[in-house]
Amino acid sequence: MRALTIAATGMSAQQTRVEVISNNLANMSTTGYNARRAEFADLHYQQAARPGTINATDGTVLPTGVQLGLGVRPTAVSMTVMQGSSQATGGDLDLAIEGDGYLEVTLPSGVSAYTRDGGLKRSPEGQIVTSDGYPVVPDITIPDDARTMSINGDGEVYAYFDDQVQPQLLGQFTLTGFANAKGLEAIGSNLFLETPASGAPFTATPGADGLGTVRQGYLEESSVDPVREITELIEAQRGYELNAKVISAADQILGATVQIR
Repeated sequence: MRALTIAATGMSAQQTRVEVISNNLANMSTTGYNARRAEFADLHYQQAARPGTINATDGTVLPTGVQLGLGVRPTAVSMTVMQGSSQATGGDLDLAIEGDGYLEVTLPSGVSAYTRDGGLKRSPEGQIVTSDGYPVVPDITIPDDARTMSINGDGEVYAYFDDQVQPQLLGQFTLTGFANAKGLEAIGSNLFLETPASGAPFTATPGADGLGTVRQGYLEESSVDPVREITELIEAQRGYELNAKVISAADQILGATVQIR
């Protein structure tokens, strides 16, 4: 009986949906996190009678035919690219990206990764790095005797010294954009890798080439909407229960058939 396998695919799909929702809720406080959404498509159809087939008895054309679906399958877990709200932190190295774009960092392997987590830190050598210690591109080093520092919307980093009236320009942050940001590969730690689906990265200063600006003293909050996720969770739970009831009903039908035989 096909109903058993069809309902099983439905249960598997709803389980995938619950797993995606649970990951969203787990990251509702993660800096710069974008919510994910599970997407599905129907499986192949068995054509018992194709639409447009000529009826052998009277020569008429079947308007709809008989097409029996075989269930559902997951097609993608898509990232919803939208900016979260900005939270004031007051940190000198906290940056919120207002608009499109990612900060580029260099992994220990030498590969470039990209992030919207602007919670930057200062290494023992004064280099600006991520929370995991990965250096930000381009390399900017803060002198030990710098009293304070400021970062403007264009990403320019200035340091103030006790013996100088004017600030000293240390460097300028750049942002990286992609033609299809949804095609980036998430590797954890708020980092993404370039893929053929994302397209080649293009880099520019903040505010140029359609990229956003940076805002010092703020961090981008997660874009997860807890109310929406709970609603999705209830729908997924009910969908799972309905598919389970289909399996139970199909089992009862098979049991009745066996008893008749």
